[in-house]
Amino acid sequence: MMRGGEESLRGFAPVYHPAGFDQELRAVLADLQLGRWLAVRDLLARTGGDWALRTSRTQVLAVAAARTDAVEAWLAEEPGSADAVVMRARVAVERAVHAHRGGDAAAGVLEREARQMCLLAARRVPADPVPWVALLALAQVDVGLECGEHWRVAWEVMLPAGPWGLLARVGERDPAGSREAFHRMLQFFYACPHTSVADAINFAQWTVSWAPAGSPLRMLPLYAYMESYWRHRQDGTLDLLQHRQWSREPVVHYVRRAFHGWSDRPAPATSVVDLNYLAHALWAGHQYADAAKVFRALDRYATRLPWAYVCDDPGRPESAVREFVRARAQCLTTTRTRTAPSPKHRLRFI
Repeated sequence: MMRGGEESLRGFAPVYHPAGFDQELRAVLADLQLGRWLAVRDLLARTGGDWALRTSRTQVLAVAAARTDAVEAWLAEEPGSADAVVMRARVAVERAVHAHRGGDAAAGVLEREARQMCLLAARRVPADPVPWVALLALAQVDVGLECGEHWRVAWEVMLPAGPWGLLARVGERDPAGSREAFHRMLQFFYACPHTSVADAINFAQWTVSWAPAGSPLRMLPLYAYMESYWRHRQDGTLDLLQHRQWSREPVVHYVRRAFHGWSDRPAPATSVVDLNYLAHALWAGHQYADAAKVFRALDRYATRLPWAYVCDDPGRPESAVREFVRARAQCLTTTRTRTAPSPKHRLRFI
């Protein structure tokens, strides 16, 4: 890994927070972690039909709520609340996926219960894409493809079968393109024994072929290429070409597509993870000036991935932190060096 532009860890401390740029969500999470649900109710009421924001908020809230009984308490107090029903489905899916990854014997039961809760939420709020996104999240758990909905013929001939019907249901409700839904498709392709990372890359490339400039869906190939890199690194088959993939075609093409139209003024629904992947891809491809722009937009916000996949010691969190800080420092230092006037030029203005 490159080590130029070293910056002291004491001079810059990254911030890791699940709320990212969403300051309203940050305050609500603090309450939720204490088992309080009133702030969650009010936040979702304010979010309304902003589907991108509603989807990202319910996802982050579900991760925190899965460790408490706050949503169950909310539903007991307000059984008529549609938002509470949706959040119960979200939490059930989070618990089922967590149990599956941990090899919990109760994973199958939790999966079935979560599916029923999602279907109930979908009937309760027909226009809401979130229950269908949650069902897509469950698809990765069904490695035996026991649910027929998870193995449908793809929309394009060259793409693999998968939960395309569920993705269509999300698209009917969120035509702008649900970021989480498409990432859940990637996760399915990673987990399914009949598909592969290569299938995920093909899916991501196909998505970019029609996603408009500025869409978070243009970031998908960065995730798929990084997953390929990581799996080769894990099994010891990483070669020199993959080390250099970020500065070679076709990866460079997709990095440029992701960067084109991105906003340097992140909105609450903007994914901090997306910008970390974009910053990494630009940096690793020696596109330091553009990477510096993304790092500035991130301010202090960092995420564990992709830096843990490329650092010297993936098992040590501080190693990923150092990789982020070093990449950021190199890009910012290189940019300042290139744009600074020469000493002779500066003397004219003294």
